[in-house]
Amino acid sequence: MRRKDREMDETFALEVVDKCEYAVLSMVDTEGKAYGIPVTIVRDGMAVYFHCAQEGKKIDALRSHAEVCMACVGDTCRALDKFTTEFESAIFYGQAEEVEEDEEKIHALRLLCERHTPTNMHHFEQAVSGSLPRTAVWKIRIHSITGKQKKLKK
Repeated sequence: MRRKDREMDETFALEVVDKCEYAVLSMVDTEGKAYGIPVTIVRDGMAVYFHCAQEGKKIDALRSHAEVCMACVGDTCRALDKFTTEFESAIFYGQAEEVEEDEEKIHALRLLCERHTPTNMHHFEQAVSGSLPRTAVWKIRIHSITGKQKKLKK
């Protein structure tokens, strides 16, 4: 990290992962080119889960190159009287793997729904029973993580 004065500890970085609305998953596609896509995530320990379709460019990329990077942005605040923005972010690197076991898939989907749609959990069982066979769930094991924070000077 270039700006050491903005570097934050692992605890801060994990808090940003937990609060970000979405994250950008960066990977290498099957042609060796950079590929990034926004995903909704949830963290469980040092693993991050996301769900998606069972086929497509993202899946092909993950199956061919499992090493990924994810960028998460927490709170932001644009300065009205300066050319800058207050922000907090976390970037982590890890190994992506497809979740195969139904029990773990349901666990991850429950965590995702509790985080992103908590008021609709009374429909969870019905929804997951109908969609589980066609839903892919991926887990990224976090290998390293850094956090960054920029506060506006008063």
